[in-house]
Amino acid sequence: MLRSKLTLTFILIAFGAESQVNRYFIFFNDKTGTPFSLSNPSQFLSSKSIERRQKQNIIFIEEDLPVNPDYVSQVKNTGAKTFFTSKWFNGVLIEATASTLTAINALPFVSRSELVAPGSKLLGGRVSKIKQHKNSTADQPVNQSQLQQIGIDGMHDAGYRGEGISIAIFDSGFKGVNVTAPFADLFTENRVKQTFNFVTNTTGVYTSDDHGTEVLSVMAAYSPGTYTGGAYRADYFLYLTEDIGSEYRVEEYNWAFAAERADSAGVDVINSSLGYNEFDDQTMDYKISELDGNTAVITKAARKAIEKGMIVVCSAGNEGNSSWKLVTPPADANGILAIGAINSVGSLSSFNSRGPTADGRIKPDVVALGSGTSVIKQSGSLGTTSGTSVASPLVASLAAGVWQAYPLLSAHAVYEAIVFSATLAAAPNNQFGYGIPHFQAVDNYIKNLSENEAISIFPNPVSGNSFTIKVKEPTDELMHITIYDTRGSRVAESRLKISWLNNPFEYDISTLKAGVYFVQVSTGKASTTARIAKL
Repeated sequence: MLRSKLTLTFILIAFGAESQVNRYFIFFNDKTGTPFSLSNPSQFLSSKSIERRQKQNIIFIEEDLPVNPDYVSQVKNTGAKTFFTSKWFNGVLIEATASTLTAINALPFVSRSELVAPGSKLLGGRVSKIKQHKNSTADQPVNQSQLQQIGIDGMHDAGYRGEGISIAIFDSGFKGVNVTAPFADLFTENRVKQTFNFVTNTTGVYTSDDHGTEVLSVMAAYSPGTYTGGAYRADYFLYLTEDIGSEYRVEEYNWAFAAERADSAGVDVINSSLGYNEFDDQTMDYKISELDGNTAVITKAARKAIEKGMIVVCSAGNEGNSSWKLVTPPADANGILAIGAINSVGSLSSFNSRGPTADGRIKPDVVALGSGTSVIKQSGSLGTTSGTSVASPLVASLAAGVWQAYPLLSAHAVYEAIVFSATLAAAPNNQFGYGIPHFQAVDNYIKNLSENEAISIFPNPVSGNSFTIKVKEPTDELMHITIYDTRGSRVAESRLKISWLNNPFEYDISTLKAGVYFVQVSTGKASTTARIAKL
């Protein structure tokens, strides 16, 4: 009798495991047979998205094509529930039992499957990472000082408040945004262009949490004489990707789905105050050695978004006082603006995540106010919050204003201008990155790039041990080259003749440390001074 009971119990357990529904991402081998064509991108991208790429000479590749809808149909025919597809990762998010997954993996076009979360699709998310950002008090003074710290007040005075720039925000919820006065202009002026909740598969984002509300307020809230967001005249796309109930890798895929939607809609700037390194399922955790810009799902998605010509800004993370200490993905992505936190006098916030990345790159990229940052709460009242989460939208606002001022620049050029004009660009470190950015510094940096084109100095930044000097009309005359550091000290000097035979000329800087330098070049006919950064 005992044996029968044990056998029955085993059967019930086995049946329960077999019938358990989990979420998986299914990867496809190819896009063979897709009805879409690279020669007709308007089938799957908006005109604004196409225009953004064309301005930056970004070509359309197979990765841009949507997944083959027939593949998705065949997966669905196995009995699985299918949800969001990813063209960049070439697959689909599903909900299925173990037996159904076996059938899916047997399909000839399926490459592999990945468990991204247990249970139904409506589970998953994070509580702790968001809750620790909320160190709020009662009503505080207006936010002018946090704008002044990075020159956004001057940016506004120059007429750049985000007009015509599309900004997507990925977060955990935007409670109160649709019903409180500081956000009213967004709706009366029809500047909330799209909302989507990737956790519940609905358009409802004014729910779940107010972390996104506070992040959005730093950029978009506006109460005359009381509070001014950094890019308060921009258009906004609000995407809920983070579920506050638990932490699973599905949220990284939600981020990727949102980034693809933003790309297709023609978004210019993405702000994401989210980061991932540990999960409720420890087998999903990332190792510090994987903080290399190429491993985490969310980091890969961020890189792809950058490659499509968007500026991607993210919080560096609040792990400074934890055992991890380092930035969290996607902050390790190369080319992402990972933002650290400082206080009102420029000192580093203790919780700020540090660098370097596993492959030795400096992080964060720049810093902004993240201790006692003024925000708008879900009730519409003023408050303060601390965390890199609220430093990130300050720099995202700056990026929006810079791109509005210089619309012909590429996204990467805007990134470089912000980073390499910051206060510590001459001597970056893994606490402050390249320092505090400032609109006027960025403006001066960009203007310098186009001056005195009779002599060109490139590339900038310099990733190797030499840069190139090219003279428009070389005449075999003596050229004088002097390099100064940012303190005005001469660190290198040369005289040489340049002709068509040796024009352009490679100038060796292997003896110089990483940092920012001023290169002065003069000939009998022309002269120029260029600011370069050695990585």
